[in-house]
Parts: sequence; C-alpha cells; structure tokens
Amino acid sequence: MERVRWGIVGTGRMASTIATEIVALRDQGIDLVAVASRDAARAREFATKFGARQSLGDPAAMATLPLDAVYIATPHVLHAEQMLASLRAGQAVLCEKPFTLNAAQAEVVVDAAADGSVFAMEAMWTRFLPAVVALRELLAAGTIGPVRMITGGGAFIPEGSQPGYLLDPALGGGVLLDAGVYLVSLASMILGTPAAVLAQGLIGETGVDEQVSMLMSYPGGAQAQLYVSMRARRSPDLEILGEAGRIRIAAPVFRPARLTLWGRDGQESVRDYPINGTGYGYQIHAVSAAVRRGERECPTMPLSESLSIMRTLDEVRRQIGLQYPSERTPTENVHAKPR
Repeated sequence: MERVRWGIVGTGRMASTIATEIVALRDQGIDLVAVASRDAARAREFATKFGARQSLGDPAAMATLPLDAVYIATPHVLHAEQMLASLRAGQAVLCEKPFTLNAAQAEVVVDAAADGSVFAMEAMWTRFLPAVVALRELLAAGTIGPVRMITGGGAFIPEGSQPGYLLDPALGGGVLLDAGVYLVSLASMILGTPAAVLAQGLIGETGVDEQVSMLMSYPGGAQAQLYVSMRARRSPDLEILGEAGRIRIAAPVFRPARLTLWGRDGQESVRDYPINGTGYGYQIHAVSAAVRRGERECPTMPLSESLSIMRTLDEVRRQIGLQYPSERTPTENVHAKPR
C-alpha cells in the first residue's frame, strides 16, 4: 500500500483536529480523501478547508468509498453503528473514545472486526504520547517497584464552547464517558482489569452523570482511586505509587508532557516530553503503519482491552444508576450481526 487513504465521519471540533493532523502527515504517505456529515453543506465546507477530495451528506455513504481507514468523530451513541458500516465494507476503523456506548455494542464491533479480518481500534490517543510511552518503559523496568496504588482525577465546569453532547443523555453524554474514560483506561493500562469496582455518582437535572468517584481493586491487592466531575474545577493529574517510589503524570492527564519521578533514593526527577502538534498525530501515524502492514490490531490499544474498559464503565454506570435512552430500545443494526 503506497499511501493510506483516510476518511472522517463527522465535522465537529474533534474531526477538525484529526483532519489537521492527517494533513500534516501527507509527506509520510497519509492522505485525507473524504469527509461525511448529515449536513451536506458542512461536509463540503470541511472538505474545502482541509483539502479532502470528496464530501458526503450521508455518513453511511462513507462505507461505499475505496478507503483504507476511517476515523469516527461523532457522538458516542453513533460509534457502534458507524464503525460496523465501515468494518463490514473492509475499511479499517479508528473510533473516538469511548469505543462504544456500552460493552454489548463493543462485543458486536469486535466480532465484526474479527469476522472480516479488519483493523479496528479505540482512539485512546493518550497512550501514544511520548510521556506515556516513557511511563510504560519506566514501569516495565521496575523503576518504582510493583504498583500498589493509583490515585487522581480532575474536574471541570462545561463552558458554552464545549460539546453540547456533554449534557445530553440521548447522545451518550456525561462526565464518565467523556473524561472519566481516560482515567479508567490509564488504570487498565497499568494494572489490567479490576477484580471489583465500587462507584458513587451524581446524576444532574439533564439526566447525565455530573460527578463520579471510583474505587477499583485488582488481583494481588493493588487499588485505584479515581474521580471525575463537571461541578468543580481541578486540573486532571494522576499519581502511581509503587513499593519503591512513585510517578506523577502531570496535568492534563489526557495530554501529559511531564513526568515527575521519586525513585528508590527518594530524590525527585522531573522529565519533560514535548508533544508535536496537538498530539493526535502519533496515533494516526501508528494506525496508518499498522494498516500498511496488514495488521488487525495495535498492541498499544488492543480490542480486548477496549472491551474490558467498556465493561468496567458499564459497571460504574450500573452502580450510579445511569442508563441511556437508546439502551432501553437498542437498535437491531448495532446489536445484531447481518443475516
């Protein structure tokens, strides 16, 4: 494959960010070919701005194009349906987090990727950033010994410029799936799947979760204490406590550029890891390379882990009493394989 041809479903803020990074990678054999939106005029405007050759006024039409990979940049409630359309057409998929609305949808998507031998990945871009790559290396080297505790979180109050889906249950809104997923994913990356989860949450007037606290325990006795809120303000960071030291991931934890290490000698070491561009380009480059090699998954964010994370998020939502409207009337095209 000489060049990797990308399409983007969606024309919002995240779609624009991804388009910017794809365009910046053109000299590395990566092209933005098409964009799709339910609003044909917005799709045309987006395509003109970023130099995409085709614009579509129907997201479902993306699956008809000769593309190598598609980025799904739409509200959470649409992820599974749109991923399935591309996967069944043989297009590799990189989908904005969270992977799907729930674990049942994730299972269907994972099965579809396996059935068609097609690449699929959750766009957990944080894992590809230099600081997080370095973090995994430090932990693998035993720099702070066995990890015993992870603690941290963050809080923000939505502003007028932030996505409207945040407060809309029909679109899968709420603080857990929007922001808490980063914390749960990092804990999963470090400690694996929790053996038990305890959660408390606050459901706001609009029907979505506005504050969540989580305590997770893991085989061997390690624990993670995580929180996320959109009723207060605090920059999100995380500390990893080991038997021989600790590491702080600097805020913002979803885009860190600094680690602070306290090793066995107790001395503080600050390490900076500059980020190129917005930071989203690292995962675009990694996925494009995997697609070129004909791989079905990326080991940095495997499908089995995305499915495990969705199950953890489901359990948190069960405990805080949050169910989305579409989960009460699931659509056949998402929850059933084609006949």
